[in-house]
Amino acid sequence: MAPCEVLAGFHTRHNTPPFKSRHHPNSRIAPPKFRLNFFVDEVGQYIAENVKLMTNLQTIAESLNTKCKGQAWVIVTSQQDMEAIIGDGKAFQSQDFSKIMARFGVKMPLNSADVAEVIQRRLLSKTDEGQVRLGNLHDREENNLKTLFDFTDGSIKLKNFDGRAHFVSSYPFPPYQYMLFQMAITSLSQHNAFEGKHSSVGERSMLGVFQEVAKKMADQPVGGLATFDLMFEGIRTALKSAVQQSIQIAEKEIQDIDPFAVRVLKALFLVKYVKEFKPTVRNISVLLLSEFDTDQVKQRRKIEEALSFLERNTLIQRNGEVYEFLTNEEKDVEAEIKALDVDPSELSKEMETLAFDTILRHRKIKHLTTGNEYSFSRKLDDHLLGREYELSINVISPFNDDVASPEAVRMRNMSREELAVVLQPDVRFIRDLTLFKQTDKFIRQARAGSQQPGRDRIVAEKGDQNSRRYKDLELRLRKLMAEARMFVRGDELDIGGEEPQDRIVKGFQGLVDKVYVNLPMLRGVTYAEAEILKAATPESGLFGNNGEGLTEAEQDVLNYVQSQARNGVKVSVKYLTERFGGKPYGWPTTAILCLAASLSGKGKLEARSDGTVLERSELAKALNNSHALANILLTPQTEFTSAQIRKAKELYKELFDLPSDGTDARTIGAEWLESTRTLSEDLGKMLAQKAQYPFVVALEPLAAKIAAMVGKPATWYITEPASQEDDLLDAKEEVLDKIRSFMGGAQREIYDDAREFLRDQEANISYVDAAAGEALARALADPACFKGTAIQALKSDLYGLKDRVELTVLEERKAVIAAVEDCAAKVTQTPEFQALSADDQAHIKRNIDSHKSGLDSVKMIPILRDRANGAKLDLLPRILAEVERLNQPVVDPKLVPPGPPQPEPLQTTYVNASEIKVSFSKHYLTEEVDVEQYVQEMKKTLLEQIRAGKKVIV
Repeated sequence: MAPCEVLAGFHTRHNTPPFKSRHHPNSRIAPPKFRLNFFVDEVGQYIAENVKLMTNLQTIAESLNTKCKGQAWVIVTSQQDMEAIIGDGKAFQSQDFSKIMARFGVKMPLNSADVAEVIQRRLLSKTDEGQVRLGNLHDREENNLKTLFDFTDGSIKLKNFDGRAHFVSSYPFPPYQYMLFQMAITSLSQHNAFEGKHSSVGERSMLGVFQEVAKKMADQPVGGLATFDLMFEGIRTALKSAVQQSIQIAEKEIQDIDPFAVRVLKALFLVKYVKEFKPTVRNISVLLLSEFDTDQVKQRRKIEEALSFLERNTLIQRNGEVYEFLTNEEKDVEAEIKALDVDPSELSKEMETLAFDTILRHRKIKHLTTGNEYSFSRKLDDHLLGREYELSINVISPFNDDVASPEAVRMRNMSREELAVVLQPDVRFIRDLTLFKQTDKFIRQARAGSQQPGRDRIVAEKGDQNSRRYKDLELRLRKLMAEARMFVRGDELDIGGEEPQDRIVKGFQGLVDKVYVNLPMLRGVTYAEAEILKAATPESGLFGNNGEGLTEAEQDVLNYVQSQARNGVKVSVKYLTERFGGKPYGWPTTAILCLAASLSGKGKLEARSDGTVLERSELAKALNNSHALANILLTPQTEFTSAQIRKAKELYKELFDLPSDGTDARTIGAEWLESTRTLSEDLGKMLAQKAQYPFVVALEPLAAKIAAMVGKPATWYITEPASQEDDLLDAKEEVLDKIRSFMGGAQREIYDDAREFLRDQEANISYVDAAAGEALARALADPACFKGTAIQALKSDLYGLKDRVELTVLEERKAVIAAVEDCAAKVTQTPEFQALSADDQAHIKRNIDSHKSGLDSVKMIPILRDRANGAKLDLLPRILAEVERLNQPVVDPKLVPPGPPQPEPLQTTYVNASEIKVSFSKHYLTEEVDVEQYVQEMKKTLLEQIRAGKKVIV
């Protein structure tokens, strides 16, 4: 019966006040300072989740405290993390238990440090002789202790020996074992590895385990150490059979084959769930260190062999440098993973991703000397991956048989344009990459299937492990590539450094230098697309010498085009870029385009597209269009003699009145091109004025010749204009120069004045001097008027006619005024006018004066004469009629007698005597009789007018 049950039964049977008093410590005769202590072990396991037992314990504790007044004590042991024992499913249970905990005022927690001290004092106390021998052992090994028991590879830092006394008290257990074993059994408990729901896995359970191990080592000689795998035996009986099944099977099947592998397996089992501990080969070696003078190299090799053996038998798994014990379920999953087939192409693809996309990352690599970027083919084990380029980087991976024989790779590399990167053999890398792809394939298949909670957890863990495995693969491949041997054209490159990307980039520099041996011809110049226009314009000085002379690169391009031309082949710019973009040149496309443009600008090459010559900006525009390069054909320019060059320069000077600064066919042709375009535009502007200056039509033949010369190739101007020299110079001297002189001098002003005078005074000239006007018009219409002094002589005739016209206009204007004033004088002398009121008289005078208004603006003789006749024939009758109207009395309508309306009086009509036609048989008078007869007829006619009520103005 458990102590707690005894205590509870005791309380139940004697739960009466008399008994309580009777059993009070003071109710009996007892020695002084008597105390009654009740010791209860593992109270937590006893109570568990039973609320009744919880309250009983609370009642007992309270009763003893009350009745015995501190003389009776209840001392219990329990797990410190009580909630892990009673569970945290219900809040009220935790609250109830907290009340019980409050009754225990004195708490004595036992941590791992305390456990270590207890173990050292109770289990590991040493005799005097032992202390001496162990002290000497410490002194001998003192300098090795930190190295021997220090965990690396990112593992948790655990305590090491701290001085001589600590070494003596802890021996044969290294100090790290106290904390690590506590973490091991705690993590195993959390994963339900022990029998019983409330098994003790705390510090107290460690005592028994360390005791068992110490007993087994009792016969060991001084210098031996307790290895961590021995701890397994201390907890074997508490472990569930399913949990330790793998170890039991291993003990039966491989104990005789490799007993050390079983020890490794036990150690890995203990630390399986200790996440802070990294079970690498180095750390496992620390766990299994049994003697101070163990050969570390031999020990490491032995552990590696054991781990490899366990891994092959699917008892453990490796993820990078870390090894892990496999449970039964995990072993089944691991077996399924390793049974999956992986296509070699998948491994190749993953290797490509790691090597090129993750580590190298470049698609193009810049040549540091020239600044040019070069694309390269990706090759893995001599197999092309993706697009092929002239240069390539060939990674010889551990999957390739030649990885162990770099000399074979070097021999093949001698005739190739590639950088061979030969990795070191690494069987483990091959296994890990294969396992990575197998695990990845398994996870994808597992996630597509039905859900299985336990299995899904393992699959998820496999996914996490695979992610870590991939990172480890990347790190290991980086190391392999950093240590790889590199070859270019059979020569091994001596390039140091730990960064693989930098090493390969440096190695690629050597590849470019060895393949593109003519690359230095570019003299390290970096070309840009914006410089194509500068290259096509020799004045820009892009290639120095103001466009004169050829660089080595230009000469090579020119030689190639000339050699092709001798075979009757026209080279396209696209083919030129392919020819010089490949070996042995390796020039960038932009550099080749600049060179072609420069050769065209220097007059060495002619570029045509669809039959049209391209030069300067037009050529630069076409070269910047990658789609047009195939249509741009290059041919060598024709060579000319010095006599032809001199003749072209002289003709240029005579035709354009400008000196030629060119020294070769290209520059002279460029000057001709520009000057012909300018002259053609000037001639066009002159011909556009032929409506004002008809004589400029004489320029049409010359304009047609010059227009035909515009836009020709530069070389055309060296020979063709000379064949038309006489015609061109005659036209210039006889027509162009004289018209320019005419248009720029005083003759043009005279011509303009005469033309404007004839246009403005056309109506007046016929009244003044029609013959002079016609002579002036003929002079202006003369097609050769721009020659000689014809227009200059016309000046005096022009101004003489101008004077006569202006004087005649002045006289006609005076005649109008005289006619108006004569009309006014006649009107004012009439008695009818004098009978008018002053206002009416003023009205009549204003009416007469209005006929003189605006005369100063009238410059046409016909108009002035018409106004003078109007004043004589029309103005006087109209004014006299108005005067008569104003003299008529105004009748008041009120004074008109009733009756029919009276007819209005007839208006008097005035006629001029000159307007009255006298009927006479003869057309002229010759005798006195004729005069008398005519007078009689005139009298008769005048009387008829008067009898008709008209008044005749004489």
